[in-house]
Amino acid sequence: MNFNIRGENIEVTPAIRNYVEKKVGKLERYFDETPTSPVHVNLQVINNQQIIEITISMPQLLLRAEEIHTDMYAAIDLVVEKLERQIRKHKTKVNRKFRQEGSLKYMFTNEVGNGVALDDEDEIEIVRTKRFSLKPMDAEEAVLQMDMLGHSFFVFSNSVNGDTNVVYRRKDGRYGIIEPQ
Repeated sequence: MNFNIRGENIEVTPAIRNYVEKKVGKLERYFDETPTSPVHVNLQVINNQQIIEITISMPQLLLRAEEIHTDMYAAIDLVVEKLERQIRKHKTKVNRKFRQEGSLKYMFTNEVGNGVALDDEDEIEIVRTKRFSLKPMDAEEAVLQMDMLGHSFFVFSNSVNGDTNVVYRRKDGRYGIIEPQ
């Protein structure tokens, strides 16, 4: 794995770099071949909060996890656990659905560590379906509706172009919008 480790408001010491490479390097055991994709690691310190974000983009799969903690080493451990859960979930999903040669299934190994096979621990279960009509509005009105309802996202029909859009509240308190291409 090729590591690209960057620090914002923090100096990336050799100890932190080695710890990140050692912990994230353990993810290689989930793959048949060592991924050659770059591993982007972003370390931040904001108001005594240690934030770590790891992104691994592979040809048919994007792994991304973020964790906030008061201790950088604990944050690194937690973010690696999130990435392991994502890998297990993807492996379970592709083993269940895709059986043809060349699919994502062949990216992962069936055995982990000392011969323990991965299990189907993360079942996806949809427990509720909501239906509602999309009212045409602009993004600002959608943000106001979202805030009024106390939600973290809001789906609406964009009155400018007619597309279905989603506004959402970001972790930093600002807002984002998702638009189709």
